[in-house]
Amino acid sequence: MIILGVDPGTLFTGYAVLSGVNEKLELLSYDVIKIPAKNKLPLRLKQIYDSLVDVIEEYKPDEFAIETAFYGKNVQSTLKLGHARGVSILAAVNKQIPTTEYSPREVKKSVSGLGAASKDQVRFMVCSILKLKADTLPKSADISDAIAVALCHHNKLLGGGVKNSKSNSWESYVKENPKKVKIQSRK
Repeated sequence: MIILGVDPGTLFTGYAVLSGVNEKLELLSYDVIKIPAKNKLPLRLKQIYDSLVDVIEEYKPDEFAIETAFYGKNVQSTLKLGHARGVSILAAVNKQIPTTEYSPREVKKSVSGLGAASKDQVRFMVCSILKLKADTLPKSADISDAIAVALCHHNKLLGGGVKNSKSNSWESYVKENPKKVKIQSRK
């Protein structure tokens, strides 16, 4: 099973290609499609579409998973994100790849066990689940989010969520990142 996960954006679209057989996972490819801000929106959308079609043709994914748009304070940004999602989905649908959408909260919960996980927590869990050294994965949140989308879809196909073990648990994250976690006492 090969899954293409996408974290859409009109300036940066992250993608990840994940191969999964049961619980054996392999990250085949990942990158960020970087689009110059000076390009008009239609040209940016074409670049996203063309780039994803190239990835699809190279890796021939069986499944496509994408993060849904979440409404921010800026309506224009949300609309543009919707366009990026639309051309991304179109690239998959035109190649007859089953397409599934996940909310950001659902993706975070699937990989970290916490729907409100930070970008750093998601990145940590992605590295932990795939047994990657943190310095081998680029720091781009677009990449780690795309990998998380693919992992979320893989987990859903297996009928489960995050796998909590000593090596990839919330407790491990807290131990490895004590300055990033605020402990609140219950009184």
